[in-house]
Amino acid sequence: MNKPRPRGGNSAFGRRLLIGLGVLLAAALLAGLAARLAGGGHADRPATATAAATAAARPSSPASATAEPSGGPGPGVALPPRTTSPTDYAAAFAIALWSYDTRALDQQTFVSGLKQWLTPESQYADPASVEAQVPDPVLWSRMHDNEQTSTARDLEAHLPDAFRQAVAQDPGALSRAYIYAVTVTGTVDVAWRGGGRGGESRAITLAVQCRPQQDCALAAIAPTVYP
Repeated sequence: MNKPRPRGGNSAFGRRLLIGLGVLLAAALLAGLAARLAGGGHADRPATATAAATAAARPSSPASATAEPSGGPGPGVALPPRTTSPTDYAAAFAIALWSYDTRALDQQTFVSGLKQWLTPESQYADPASVEAQVPDPVLWSRMHDNEQTSTARDLEAHLPDAFRQAVAQDPGALSRAYIYAVTVTGTVDVAWRGGGRGGESRAITLAVQCRPQQDCALAAIAPTVYP
């Protein structure tokens, strides 16, 4: 079985989120991220083929929203759901990221489809962090030759404690960009030619923008998974 290895994010993510969330929030949420970006590393986690922080914010709950069926940029590429819940949106994106059929679509189509989830606010959108989670074209081609598919299940999304604590200390910081940190966990089942199958636990932290009276959108993928 071929296994894609997520590549690290870039420094633009840290700078953009600092602009939106302010010094206090960034210090709590991005301290580990900044250290990893400076060192060029990324979080230790499985690498197979591939909210409210306070009473005034949105509640965290087990993920219930799912991505819309394919019909976007190409076959098998999920469309973003229309939701104002950062946890539901993050869970739906994780399903889209972790569920694919290399027999039915090419790598660039998959990347383009995932980028449709990004916020239109370019100062916060980090497309490089999305593409970094997808196997490169050469590896994707090998996965295609192996007829590899992946399906995500049993997802749960929550706001990390560091994010909740930071917003509790400075509630006004959230209103500068309305970007929520959401950690999603789940199980990914992978199958390939000849009846091969495998599975693993997966976790990822996303920056999700949910402005009042607007549907949520993805800002970036953080290379660090927060508890």
